[in-house]
Amino acid sequence: MVKKAASRIYLALIFLFLYLPILVLIVLSFNNSKSRVVWGGFTLKWYAECFKNETITNAFVTTIQITLAAAIISTLLGTLAAIGISAMKKKNKAIMLGATNIPLLNADIVTGIAMMLLFVKFMNLGFVTVLIAHITFDIPYVILNVLPKLNQANRYTYEAALDLGATPLYAFFRITWPEIKSGVFSGFLMAVTMSLDDFSITFFTKGAGVNTLSTMLYTELRKGIRPELYALSTILFLIAFLLLLVMNRRSSSEGKGTIQAI
Repeated sequence: MVKKAASRIYLALIFLFLYLPILVLIVLSFNNSKSRVVWGGFTLKWYAECFKNETITNAFVTTIQITLAAAIISTLLGTLAAIGISAMKKKNKAIMLGATNIPLLNADIVTGIAMMLLFVKFMNLGFVTVLIAHITFDIPYVILNVLPKLNQANRYTYEAALDLGATPLYAFFRITWPEIKSGVFSGFLMAVTMSLDDFSITFFTKGAGVNTLSTMLYTELRKGIRPELYALSTILFLIAFLLLLVMNRRSSSEGKGTIQAI
């Protein structure tokens, strides 16, 4: 009983430590007072002010453009890479998976500095360099979501379709795609999530005049905390939270489907 109570208290303290600051942030975004210690009543004006601010809206548009473009491109490239890796021999597959895991294991600040030095050598930092950087670190997440689905699929069914006269493209969309589409969608959502809240890599590769929401928040917070930033941070948290809920819901649905099939 003592161990059970201690484990619950420990878990409660962990959740309190992690989520209490976020809860305070959300509450302050509805506070009618600019003070952080005085409650001035409930209001939504900071959310309205948030989208009236040109700096915030420009950063929001840039973030959406980079996030969607990077997620779509990385999903296409990552899916193709996963198909290629799954067709390799065991030794070559292990080498490629090791290379794929390097961006995941490497510290973001190291990756950001390395990309900055590479980009500065050949081009000016700006929107394109941020987009390339996001595509680069999104691709491994797509591969790791698609590859297990390819490993579960029966490759002999695809080969049988080719033997019966189907074109490779037709056989892929009729045989392989239904098996891997859930992994592709999960990889896309993961890429969106990672691009949406990335700061370190974006900060080192963005150049002057380009700001995403994360880098804009960093710049604005150095000038002072404004209530509009509470509202913006709450919106970003809710977007990331909803994406995670969708991903977890899909994972649980797939797990139930697999159990029922078995």
